[in-house]
Amino acid sequence: MTEDNRLSKIEILLQQKKFAEAEKILSNLLVEDSNNIHFLSLLAEVYYQQDKFDKANSIIDNAIGLSPDVPYLFYIKSRIAIQQDSLSEAELFIDQAIELDPYDADYFALLANIKLGRKQFIDALEIANRALEIDAQNLLALNTRSTALNKLNRNEESFETIESALREEPNNAYTHANYGWGLLEKGDHKKALGHFKEALTNAPTFKYAQSGMLEALKATNPVYRIFLQYSFWISNLTAKYQWGVIIGFYLGFRALKTIARNNEALQPYLIPSIIILALIAFSTWVIAPISNLFLRFNKYGQLLLDKKEKMNSNFVVVSLGVFIVGILLYFALSDEIFLAIASFGFAMMLPLSTMFSPSKNKYGLLTYTIVLGIVGIMAIGLIFSTGEIFNLMTIIFILGFVGFQWVANYLLIKENNQ
Repeated sequence: MTEDNRLSKIEILLQQKKFAEAEKILSNLLVEDSNNIHFLSLLAEVYYQQDKFDKANSIIDNAIGLSPDVPYLFYIKSRIAIQQDSLSEAELFIDQAIELDPYDADYFALLANIKLGRKQFIDALEIANRALEIDAQNLLALNTRSTALNKLNRNEESFETIESALREEPNNAYTHANYGWGLLEKGDHKKALGHFKEALTNAPTFKYAQSGMLEALKATNPVYRIFLQYSFWISNLTAKYQWGVIIGFYLGFRALKTIARNNEALQPYLIPSIIILALIAFSTWVIAPISNLFLRFNKYGQLLLDKKEKMNSNFVVVSLGVFIVGILLYFALSDEIFLAIASFGFAMMLPLSTMFSPSKNKYGLLTYTIVLGIVGIMAIGLIFSTGEIFNLMTIIFILGFVGFQWVANYLLIKENNQ
């Protein structure tokens, strides 16, 4: 088989996702010509498609060492950096690709997509437009332009753009999923479901579409729809503004408590408001796993939940059960020990709901949750043995619970703003 035939076969194997066969042919080609940049870039692509990002990076670094003036290599390296959650590095690499070749629409489209991920929506729109000036049919540029316009509340232009992308490629799973997320953000969960269904028809294992379908199904609940709109709003803010909202809410909550404590006449009005605000803040943590629990009784929803989401919902429900049992025993037996158990169950719903959330510190939230749970159990053990509700372990648990909210926000906001 000639080299050209083997390269053609590799392209077909990549389209068919037969990566092991493609890797074998490329390895043989590289034995014959170990410094061939095209072979190296294809091998990196094979590893990239299999999520073997460290291997792909190593191959590309080798290729760049051999030919540092090939822009496509930096394009691949940028894509790898995106998958490794390093948007700042990804932007540096794609900037190098553009510097070497300022007339490639794919490079500008990827840069626009990175700007979108970094919540620089105006920049994303401008760069996507530059990509479309070079190639008016570039799907990534059209999708990125649509999402940027959506984030900037230019809804009509956004949907016109995404419909243009669908006209170019009606069965493209990414475009349908992107359309679905745009509709979901604007509150049209019913129409969004149709696009997520179309995306999954064309790509049944596409995670972006699966997670969108999951959110759209949960959005059939009017309470969850309100939470979802809040989630979109807060996630569109950059890190400093997200922290501004969190700190502002905390300071406002503390201020209301201080005013209520110092003004007895206002307490009947302020205390209910304080309780409602506390419940709203708490519900933003636990509503997702509780909604996942209900989806497990939905024949479609249960297929979309992954193992971690199911575990989250299980643990939160167990914690909720502990809270309810503690409350019932307290009212039945009038013993404050059971009120402590109820408080433990209620408090643990928060860390248990987020312990599997992705963050830079892979096991940080999970470890914190386990330690906090152990401390809480030790505190309850001491309460039963000594009869003292406020013991050393209780105080450590309370401090740990308060600290968890700040640690979790730090890790999740950091993850969302790389």
